[in-house]
Amino acid sequence: MRPFTYERPTDIAAAVKAVADTPGAKFLAGGTNLLDLMKLDIEQPAHLVDVNRLPLSAIEDTAEGGLRIGAMVTNSHLAADARVRARYSVLTQAIVSGGSGQLRNKATTGGNLLQRTRCAYFYDPSKPCNKRHPGSGCSALEGLNRNSAIFGASEACIATHPSDMAVALTALDAQVETVTPQGATRTLAVADLHRLPGDTPHIETNLAPGELIAAVILPPAAAAGGQIYHKARDRASYAGGLASVAVVGTKVAFGAVAHKPWRAEKAEAALAAGASAVEAAHAELAGAQDNGKNGFKIALVARMTAAALDEARQGRGA
Repeated sequence: MRPFTYERPTDIAAAVKAVADTPGAKFLAGGTNLLDLMKLDIEQPAHLVDVNRLPLSAIEDTAEGGLRIGAMVTNSHLAADARVRARYSVLTQAIVSGGSGQLRNKATTGGNLLQRTRCAYFYDPSKPCNKRHPGSGCSALEGLNRNSAIFGASEACIATHPSDMAVALTALDAQVETVTPQGATRTLAVADLHRLPGDTPHIETNLAPGELIAAVILPPAAAAGGQIYHKARDRASYAGGLASVAVVGTKVAFGAVAHKPWRAEKAEAALAAGASAVEAAHAELAGAQDNGKNGFKIALVARMTAAALDEARQGRGA
């Protein structure tokens, strides 16, 4: 691990200023992803700004009937909150399906959204990777790409985003509230937080350098339809997802199939036009890409989506 400097501010403005003004600075929350990447010399921050003392650990009701979730709320706390379990059960289902109990006890809401890919080539400094070194190439294109993207990929990157929580938040039409380096507050949809790879896969979000996620805002809970989260993986624990599906009524999002949580807009449009669950699934999957070893995901996601939609129609998970 390379040497770095460290500070632990108690003021949001000071934390944002420290990262914005210091070259090579990074925010440190639970550290469940960043510290691993530092040990592997993939992340090389010159300065860490620990945000654990910032006043961002509350879950509060909003005037509109939703919830405001502070960025430092742990995944375990969020999944167990009675309001979340009663009104946003898909979020609890998604969080519990991700990582281990130990990781959920440390991982934070903001940090979960900003996880980096689990692509094996990204984690292997001996292999070319455009995420680590832009312009070096994508080893997964002709390599072991069983876990790669079937939507939105490019010649520069076919990696996937690992967050389960982000998939559920996308289906819930959640927003993130941030503090910019200029001290202003802005909001953007979780669906717009992450970027597709294009020619710049190393730029993973639409956040400005030094911009801090302060909270996630959930809208009022849907009045009708069930909430379902299905995830497929090679084994029940300590394994990343092969694919996941979040359904909230007739809203659908996929996980582990793109560089970002994938909102299944074609499936939603098909449902609105009266399509069956199977027809809606196939409407979305018609545009999926097979990179050689990940083609099984297309049929897998189709079956998972149809099953989740049928369960939601029956009111399960509500």
